[in-house]
Amino acid sequence: MTDLKTETITGGRPGSGAHRVVALCGPYLSGKTSLLESILYATGAIGRRGSTRAGTSIGDAAPESRKRGMGTEINVASVDYLGDQWTFLDVPGSIEFQHDAFAALAVCDVAVVVCEPSPERVVALAPLLKCIEDRHIPHIIFVNKIDSAEARVRDMLSALQTVSNRKLVLRQVPIRRPTNDGGEETVGYVDLVSERAYRYKSSGASDLIEMPAEILPREAEARREMLETLSEFDDTLLEQLIEDIAPEKSLIYRDLHDEFGADKIVPVLLGAGDRENGVRRLLKALRHDTPFAAETAKRRDLLTNGATNGSAVTECFKVLHQSHAGKLSLCRVWSGTLTEGQSLGGHRIGAMLRPFGQRLDKISEARSGELVALAKMEALSAGHTLSAAGIAPSADFPAAAPAVFVVALAAKNRNDEVKLSGALHKIVEEDPSLAFEARGETHELLLKGQGEMHLKVAADKLAGRYNVAVETATPRVAYRETIQAGAQQHARYKRQTGGHGQFADIKVEIRPLPRGSGFRFVDKIVGGVVPRNFIPAVEEGLIEYLKEGPLGQPVVDIEVKLFDGQFHAVDSSEMSFKMAARIAMSEAMPKCRPVLLEPILKVTVAGPSDSTPRLQRLISGRRGQLLGYDTRAGWNGWDEVSALMPEAEIADMIVEIRSVTQGVGTFRTEFDHLQELSGRTAERIVEETKKRQAA
Repeated sequence: MTDLKTETITGGRPGSGAHRVVALCGPYLSGKTSLLESILYATGAIGRRGSTRAGTSIGDAAPESRKRGMGTEINVASVDYLGDQWTFLDVPGSIEFQHDAFAALAVCDVAVVVCEPSPERVVALAPLLKCIEDRHIPHIIFVNKIDSAEARVRDMLSALQTVSNRKLVLRQVPIRRPTNDGGEETVGYVDLVSERAYRYKSSGASDLIEMPAEILPREAEARREMLETLSEFDDTLLEQLIEDIAPEKSLIYRDLHDEFGADKIVPVLLGAGDRENGVRRLLKALRHDTPFAAETAKRRDLLTNGATNGSAVTECFKVLHQSHAGKLSLCRVWSGTLTEGQSLGGHRIGAMLRPFGQRLDKISEARSGELVALAKMEALSAGHTLSAAGIAPSADFPAAAPAVFVVALAAKNRNDEVKLSGALHKIVEEDPSLAFEARGETHELLLKGQGEMHLKVAADKLAGRYNVAVETATPRVAYRETIQAGAQQHARYKRQTGGHGQFADIKVEIRPLPRGSGFRFVDKIVGGVVPRNFIPAVEEGLIEYLKEGPLGQPVVDIEVKLFDGQFHAVDSSEMSFKMAARIAMSEAMPKCRPVLLEPILKVTVAGPSDSTPRLQRLISGRRGQLLGYDTRAGWNGWDEVSALMPEAEIADMIVEIRSVTQGVGTFRTEFDHLQELSGRTAERIVEETKKRQAA
């Protein structure tokens, strides 16, 4: 067995063969998958670069991803680079699939945040950077597509600093050349530590060139800014800058390494992933500065319960269900070594696989730091750690975000309903940001998630992977009805058959109750005019009627008082009094001025502060009652707007929220109260209910 302390010493340096994990993350269309393809090509893991457009890339290879040209789940690829083992996790960029990104970040040693060179779009990085910073994950920002950048890098850096709570350190400045159309193109870069200039090539490593004279002033300015930032954490460097002493490059590299590992600074690198530009420089930075597994485990406090004796500790961060392999638990080994057939914590380790895109390579062991797929570990799910002590939840594993989009789901073939239930359990285990529930009030099966695309992909998985074709619809609102006036009602149920007849006679008084009271039954029978054994049947009949009132909705907030009646010694029965109760309600309720009630939710919408006025207008336009707004706790430059809104206005609200917040806004809800609804809207709902019941 590997001793953790020994591993930290012998495996904790570049070239030692130790295994490290990198999460490639960033907004949708930032170019992460193209960057991964160039990394794999540059390290020799693949013989030629694939294309996301042509559907030939290692990443985004799932059918749902190829269909939409976007990442919908984690892609895994491992490489050997200069004697080190690396696993890259290419995660979805869309906020709708962000749980996979957060799960990958939980087990990575370093994150590479990929973004486009557009200052206007940096707000899209805010939720991602918030997660990374809260977890103190060392991270690099890779400004991608630099070859087509129109904005100046210094403007991009300023914009990035507004969404980052860490000090940004620009490691390169671009070399630009004028183009024939009067614009500029980026043809290379200057490394601010080594002060060497490089020219990009369409493929392969950049060429070392002489520093262009015109770049010298900008290079000097950017280098000074880099050193001043580093001097905030190093008194020796600060003294040298004050005394105008040129610092040794070794000191600069040491400071970059130390402050990066401590999550105090964020290096910013430039490149163009689809052309391999800057890819090798990124790999070099990762190789020298990325922490090792033992350091990451210490940061997360994963091994406090032991494991220094060499026993294996592994954590599952993602579950996959595949037709040929069954359940696969993607795990990171934090300590010790896993071997096939080994018993750990009372669980037998079966087949072990190493993912590479859609390919699964069988392996016999996985050492500390490695990422492995464990086959058919039914008890092991995402967010759980397996060790000698058994399976236990990881204390700091990210929880799924609340659902913001819901559809009603039904199998196209009613014979598939049982199969649908099993398939739903599997896709929810794969993606905990999905959820489903049977809603009794509307008799619908609801599928909940992070957006319209999220649920469309889930429906595709049900059809494509589990052979369960489904139909989706907008969920019905769980309306209620109540009364505005009271009434008394006399009801008699009498039937004569060949044998005993049926007889029951009751008098009831109905009156409205305050909102939220529910249903109250009051027994005011005296003198035995209704025998005690029949009174529960009256209440049962009343409750049965309340499931559907005159407006077609469940009835709430009423009191029914039973105050008189008659019975027959032979013909009266529980069923007779139950039927009499239903008759009394059906005759009395229309006289009580029934009114529709709609559920009102307390809604809290979060977004960047500059979008707050637009969010307020959005809420008001959806019959919302604004309650106010405040800063969002823990989020710089974000607000939360609170309001009361009808549930009927919530269904597709997330689409509009994201439209006015550059794709990053979100909301949460909780039930507040029921509110009377009248007018044309109420008439339309009653009419639709009658048509549905008739059908």
